[in-house]
Amino acid sequence: MTLLGHSIPDPGIVGDGPRAVPPATPAGGTKDLLAISDVSCSQIFRLFRIARELKATPRPGPASQWLSGLTLGLLFEKPSTRTRVSFEAGMHQLGGQALFLPSDTIQLSRGESLGDTALVLSRYLDGLVIRTFEQAKLEEWARHATIPVINGLTDLCHPCQALADLFTLMEVKGSFADDAFEGLKLAYVGDGNNVANSLIEAGAKVGMHVAIGCPPQYQPDPGILERSREEAGRTGATIEIVHDPAVAAENADALYTDVWTSMGQEYEQIERLKALAPYQLNERLLHRAKPTAIALHCLPAHRGEEITAAVLDGPQSVVLQQAENRLHVQKAILTEWLGRP
Repeated sequence: MTLLGHSIPDPGIVGDGPRAVPPATPAGGTKDLLAISDVSCSQIFRLFRIARELKATPRPGPASQWLSGLTLGLLFEKPSTRTRVSFEAGMHQLGGQALFLPSDTIQLSRGESLGDTALVLSRYLDGLVIRTFEQAKLEEWARHATIPVINGLTDLCHPCQALADLFTLMEVKGSFADDAFEGLKLAYVGDGNNVANSLIEAGAKVGMHVAIGCPPQYQPDPGILERSREEAGRTGATIEIVHDPAVAAENADALYTDVWTSMGQEYEQIERLKALAPYQLNERLLHRAKPTAIALHCLPAHRGEEITAAVLDGPQSVVLQQAENRLHVQKAILTEWLGRP
């Protein structure tokens, strides 16, 4: 049988017979997925094609054996709902298993070095999803581990979220062509955080206009901005940073926001609420976008702060569809990065 254009062995084959796995070459051509910079535009579209077919394929099906016998570790230093559950469920649906590894329950919390832990886990597991604070720590995991390391969120970026967001935008707009993002505008309002950074990187890759409306003191990472603008010059994308949310939202195809106080920033909450109050995604701001614009939020949401209930629960919101697509896009990522022989 075939799926996604690949020949899939009969799931009934056992013993020393071939195991049903997806193609052998990972999408990025790299061992790890640490940031959007690890994938090219063509590779992003490849992931989206796989995710689209996986989403449309009834379960169980041929893909339920793709990662049979493989084990994914989830090493988390931050709380999680969507990232943890979507990776665990996705791994199970592809025939593998996932082990949740809170950092405070392993010897890492008692002084074992990160390098030793990474090398040992590489002997047990086939891949690691790391959810941590510093991007430098994630990169250290990747340097020591001999298995693929996937970024489940850092303070700097959230590539899996941004990929699912772009997939959702394509799905809603009804086009999966390679030029699907040309002429589209995504407006993000609020804190220029890790999600904003990854959306900037992703938009630059696929040729989409990204407008960030944020206070001057909460702008996206300057290094990511510089690199993304260089990329945008090659793809026809534009990256715009403005401090008026209405300007950012003008004529947008999608309006996006995230929480104003991320994990680890709780001590700044009062200051942040005051500075970011004018950047709330509400009906007035939504009216500045196109009539067909969609509202996006990566969740969890604080109704009445960064977004109103009227927008989050309203007819233009695709937030639940966006959350579901974390599962499908991450399954595509898992097949590409873990599906190698």
